Parts: sequence; C-alpha cells; structure tokens
Amino acid sequence: MIAVNTLIKWGQDNDKESVERILWLDRQQNLAYVINIYSNESPFPRCISDIEECIKQGIAGLLDSDPFVKVVDEGELSEKSKEIRDRAWEVIKELVTLEPVIFYKKERRELVLKASSIYNLHEKTVSNYLKRFWKRGKIKNALLPDYYLCGGPGKERRAGDKKRGRRRKNAELVGEGINVDEEVKKIFNIAINKYYHTGAKNSLKLAYELMRKEFFSDEFRIENGIRVPVIKPIGEVPTYAQFRYWYYKNINLKKQISSRQSSKKYEQQYRPLLGNTTSEAIAPGSIYQIDATVGDIYLVSRYNRNWIIGRPVIYGVIDVFSRMVVGIYVGLEGPSWIGAMMALANAASDKVAFCKEYGIDIEEKDWPVHHLPEAILADRGELEGKNVENLINALHVKIQNTPPYRADWKAVIEQHLRITNIRVKPLLPGTVDPDVRERGDRDYRLDAKLDIYQFTQIIIKCALYHNNQYHLKNYDREEMMVADEVECIPREIWNWGIANCAGKLRSVPEDIVKLNLMPSDAATVTAKGIKFKGLYYASPKTLKERWFEKARNKGTWKIDVSYDPRNMNFIYIKEQNGMDFEKCFLLEHQDRYKDKNLEEIQYLLEEEKLQIKIAEDKELQAKVDLITEIESIAKEAEKSFKEEKSNESDSKRKKGIRNNRRLEKMLNREKEAFELDKKETGSNAAVIPFSRAEQEEEVDENDTISLLIRKQKEALKKIHE
Repeated sequence: MIAVNTLIKWGQDNDKESVERILWLDRQQNLAYVINIYSNESPFPRCISDIEECIKQGIAGLLDSDPFVKVVDEGELSEKSKEIRDRAWEVIKELVTLEPVIFYKKERRELVLKASSIYNLHEKTVSNYLKRFWKRGKIKNALLPDYYLCGGPGKERRAGDKKRGRRRKNAELVGEGINVDEEVKKIFNIAINKYYHTGAKNSLKLAYELMRKEFFSDEFRIENGIRVPVIKPIGEVPTYAQFRYWYYKNINLKKQISSRQSSKKYEQQYRPLLGNTTSEAIAPGSIYQIDATVGDIYLVSRYNRNWIIGRPVIYGVIDVFSRMVVGIYVGLEGPSWIGAMMALANAASDKVAFCKEYGIDIEEKDWPVHHLPEAILADRGELEGKNVENLINALHVKIQNTPPYRADWKAVIEQHLRITNIRVKPLLPGTVDPDVRERGDRDYRLDAKLDIYQFTQIIIKCALYHNNQYHLKNYDREEMMVADEVECIPREIWNWGIANCAGKLRSVPEDIVKLNLMPSDAATVTAKGIKFKGLYYASPKTLKERWFEKARNKGTWKIDVSYDPRNMNFIYIKEQNGMDFEKCFLLEHQDRYKDKNLEEIQYLLEEEKLQIKIAEDKELQAKVDLITEIESIAKEAEKSFKEEKSNESDSKRKKGIRNNRRLEKMLNREKEAFELDKKETGSNAAVIPFSRAEQEEEVDENDTISLLIRKQKEALKKIHE
C-alpha cells in the first residue's frame, strides 16, 4: 500500500534514477500528486493504478530509506536556523493546507503571488519554500538550512597558543587577550548559573563583572580593614564579548525564564502553543486518540514468580475514524511521556513483527497499521511540554490537548480501555476487587500469577479481537458506507476509508520514528564498556576506535544515548548528522539481563542490593570470628615459643635454617605418606619389629642427626598425647 510521503524510485533509460514523493492521494478519483525530490520541478499528477502496476512489473519500486528524513533535536538548533525555518513556515503554512488546490499550476501561481505580496518576497522564493517543504517530507523542519554541511560539522576549533580572532587595536597597550578553552568555559557556566540564572535578575554584564571579581583576581589589598580583590588586567582575562558569545551559543530560554522569573511564568506566557482542541476525523489517520489506565490486576516478576510487582499501566492508541486499535503498551511505567512514547512508537511499527515477539503469529491483513496520523488528541499531561517538540517539528504531527476534567472529549479511547478491562478482569487471577476487602478476607494481591509478558499477550489478543471481530454497536456509518455494505467492524471501516477517503496516514521510517520518540540519557564510557543503568554495552565502532582502552588509560567520559526501556538489549548513540546512529549491544557476561525490560532489571538490582545489605551483619560476625581464631592460634604459638626458647644466638639460629628445614621435611614426609587399607590396632596387638626401627635403637648417641630426629619424635608424641 502506498501512502502520503512514500518514495517511488523509477528506472530511466540512461541508468539514472528518478525518485518521486507521494504528496496527496485520492483513491476514489484514482489520482495522486507527486514531486521529484532531486529536481526543481513542481508537483504533477499520476494515476494511482499506474503507480501500483509499475511497482508490480518492477518498473518502479518503493524506496525504504528517505534521504531527507533525519532526527533534529530542537534544543540544539541555532537561533538563526530556527528563525529561517519559522520565517519560511509563516509564509507557506496556509498554502500547504490547501490540498489539492495548491497542486494545480494556475491556482498555485495565484496563491504564490498573493503570499509574495503579503510578505514582500519574490515569487520564486515562495515557490522554493513550497518545493523544499514537499520534497523533504512535508514537515516543518524541511525548511531548516543545511548548515550541518558547511565547515567542519560537530568539530569545535581547539584553542592553541596563538590568540584566535581579529587582532585588537592598541594591543601593545591593552594586551592580545586569551583564548576560551575548556577551563574558561567551565568558569563561564558556573558564573552564569550563580549570577545570571537567579531570581535577582542580574544583567549579563553584571554577571560578567562578578565573574571577574571571583575567578580572575589573585591579589588583595587592604582598605579600611577590608580585603579588596585586585582584578587582572583585560589582556589576561576573557572579554565581555567572549562571555556573551558563549552564553548565547548555549542559551536555554526555558531555563533562563524559569530561573530568572518562575516556572509558572514560563508555562503561562512563554511555552510553545501545541495545537488546538478540536478536530474532525474524515479518514483513517486524521486523528488518533491516546490514553492510559492502571490495570485492575497485580502481576509477578519474570525473575522470581514469588515477587509481586504491582499493577501494570496500559496505554492504548485508537483511530477515531475507524475505531481501529493502532498501538498499545503494557508496562510498569506510570502515566508519563515514556509510556506514551512507547505506545506511539508501537502505532508506527510493524504489527506482524511486534506480535511475533510475544509468540503470536498474524498476517498483515489482521493488523495493517504502521503509520503516523495527521493529529493526536491526548490529556493535558504526557503530550504537553518539550517532549513533543520533535514529534511536531520533525514528524509534522499535530498535538491536541483536552481541557482539564474533560475526558469526554476523547471518549473513544476511554470507552475502549473500559471495555477491555471488563473483558479480561473476570478471567484473570490477582484482579482488584475492593468490594470484598473485609476483615478476614484473603488479600487478592496474593493471587497474582501473571507476569508482564503474559499480560501483554492477553492485551494483544484483545486488540486483535476488537479490530477483526468486534461489532461497533453505536458507530454511525456515513451514506457511502451504507451503500457499500461496510460492516461496523474496525478493520472493515479502516480498509474502506483507505480506499475511498483522502490519504491522511503518513509513511515514516520506523527507526526515525523511534529515535524521535525514545528518551535520552547520559551513559559513561569505562574500561569495562559503556555503562548505562548498571549494564554494560559495546558496538563495532567503539571496539574499532578503542574507546575502552582510552577510558582505562585516560579516564572515563560521558555520552548521550537513546534507549527503549522495554528492551535493554540495545542502546543507540546518535550521529552528528541526525540521520544515522550506532547500535550498541549488551555484553555477553550481562546475559542474565537479556530480553528483560528496564523495570524488571531495576527490580532485580534493587533486590540484590537489599540482600547484600541484609547479609552485611552476618558476614561481619563471621569475619570477627575468623580474626579471633587467628589471634588465638598466634598467641598459642607465641606461648609455646617462649616456653622452649633456647639460649642460642640469633646468628646461630639463622645459620641452622637450611638444616632444620631438611629435618622438618623428613618428619612431614613420614606423617604425610599414604598408607592404604589402614586399620586401627588394639592395645594387645603384636608389634612387628622393622629393621629401621631396630637400627634407630642402636644408633650412636653422638650422631647429631639421629639424636635430633628422636628428640623431635618424642616432642611430637607428647603434643599428640
């Protein structure tokens, strides 16, 4: 199925390839408008049936990777880039909504001329804005300038011995100045946080002056009994221009306004305005509704089924037009951006592969949903704030929020979650039943038997039933649906809408969607691997570039990674160009964490920490016992030595070490020698004389060695007695 934003690759006679992007679809009229993304042509029409036939015959093909889709972090964009993008968007934002009229050549020229006169721009500039928007994926960020291609992307100029920048006037008198190195940058950050990002509302100039007073003064003079710092001359310190440059280079408007005024002031007057609260679903993908609920069931851990881990959070995403369940999430993450992120990523992912992860085999027709919508309606909560900026600007999805206490504005998803709970609750152990919690009743939490994996299987089964068999009793079919005898089943309505309504679904590479949605956090590069959340990772690139050898020899450092809390087998390092990423794998010795989600891993680590803490007293007591026994043996040895201490000189004792060792070895050999089939003898047993024993009795008393042997044997015998 082709959709809006799908890329079609055509083969040419001269072996050059032409790639066209689908801009608009109307299957009822068998009409699509496309644009060549590598030429300066305007949009032109094609028949949908011709495109599909060429794809079947191999004349054309679907392009999987989009050369213009990239991950853009809103916080890292320069003010100039944002200004250029927003100025261009202001010019064309009304034009791009006039589909398909904007694709007609005559009407488009009139609209372009009107816009150029309003904004005092050349008509060619407005046309270029439109073409850039269409060719690069119909998103607001398509209007960003390609500054990342200029100069050395991501490479900051290193400060050397020579002063950078324009030579100062009168440098002989005021000095050349200094370069801003890493140490000076740290001082800048400290001064800004200490003197500028405060409720005192100091000016940036005053913050610079206070910084010089504290950090760039080595000497003091005494005036009226007070120590007054003597600041360094201007030639030995960074200038105000340098301080101001580095501040605005790393400016964070939200932090600035929140710290200097208040967080409330920022939320009321300065935060972005994200969409509106009304919409009308005219086709599949016009609008999705998303919501979360806490499941009425207690679950157990997959590590140890005796551990009760509480109630799960269930997220659902539903298409308003067809009532099709397009995305789900089951986990322990409370209603938050992380839970919403996972549900939205699931909405844009391949459902056949998703179900297979949970041991459920389906066909594409059973759950044919892996697209982004035109708009999303949610509560005032998860989809408010900076987390959705990438979703809006990078993926061009409108966000609409309901007013406080108006859950009825998204009644479709609310009703679906309620019905799902009613379906499964009577059939499962460990469900919440507060009506029977009377004194003496069994605690229903102790009946928990299901883990997260098994409960997710149940929710998937419910979604498949809802999409393919559930009859919508209160769905009002429009006249054309009645004429076409469309059943009130979500999948049938979805398929009819795809075939008969204007295309609103957006085709975006799954990996790009996930990267724009996944949370990011800091990881540490160590000699043992990339440490993140207590786990260790590595990748081919990190091994090839010898990151871990560098960490062992030069020290650790921090990096930003993206991760999916549901699957901690991998983490991802974003590349500077925003289009690529490095996939890092869990190391082999961390195998016990494989295929587990973040909640389960954190639960296990906390449980192990608790067990170690509990065992500390027992271990310490055992260690004290060991020390006491060792000290007792040492004291006994000291006592025995004093009793048998001779008057021999230290020199003589040291000279006899080798001879004493030889004699001790002979005695140890007799004691340690193996004797098989050894039997105890009675007191009346006959003594069998051995020639060696007889020889020992007749030994000459003057034989020193023999005498020592006999004396040591007698001493050993007394010890054993």
